[in-house]
Amino acid sequence: MRIVIAGGHGKIALRLERLLAHRGDEPLGLIRKPEQEPDLRAIGAKAVLCDLEKAGAEEVAAHLLGADAAVFAAGAGPGSGVDRKDTVDRGASALLAEAAERAGARRFIQISSMGAGRPPAPGSEEVWAAYIKAKTDAESDLRARDLDWTILRPGGLTDGPGAGGVTLSESPLPRGQVPREDVAAVIVALLDAPGTRHRVLELIGGDVPILDAVRRLENGSGTPR
Repeated sequence: MRIVIAGGHGKIALRLERLLAHRGDEPLGLIRKPEQEPDLRAIGAKAVLCDLEKAGAEEVAAHLLGADAAVFAAGAGPGSGVDRKDTVDRGASALLAEAAERAGARRFIQISSMGAGRPPAPGSEEVWAAYIKAKTDAESDLRARDLDWTILRPGGLTDGPGAGGVTLSESPLPRGQVPREDVAAVIVALLDAPGTRHRVLELIGGDVPILDAVRRLENGSGTPR
């Protein structure tokens, strides 16, 4: 498969690209800085310069032509303010989704966040509230599109080694953590699981092997919402 990944130099994206390249897929990361390209090349991925805060839908769609899937793994990141939460976490996701529609790349996986889908808790810190609102708005935009989308809401992200076991559910989960390595592995499994389209999934660490967790959802054991 040829998979285009927005936020191609991010911590989840680099892990995802390595996994995809290792199994013989063709990951293409959209990056903002030329100096990021060697890191992708070193793990077997290709890179293309494309700033999703500045590009138009036609430019992005050109990079998606012939792609089997798109993954939105971009984020404004720590230290960014309210404005960039909107332009990246919402605006860039909507742009990638529009480009995928134009290019005919129907499979679309969006990395969101636990807490999205409902208003921020009263008294939330301003930037956090803006982040949750941006993720919620990005989810709403994607759900309205004619794409085979899956929304993945991981809990707190860690950089430790992947455990290989997760808790993956359509029902709300308690707050928890999950290694980025396992998030990447779940995305790989979701790309191979058409039965998970039009699902909103929450993800934290657990003891169910990743492939089994995805198969259970695909076989209908989850509760749609």
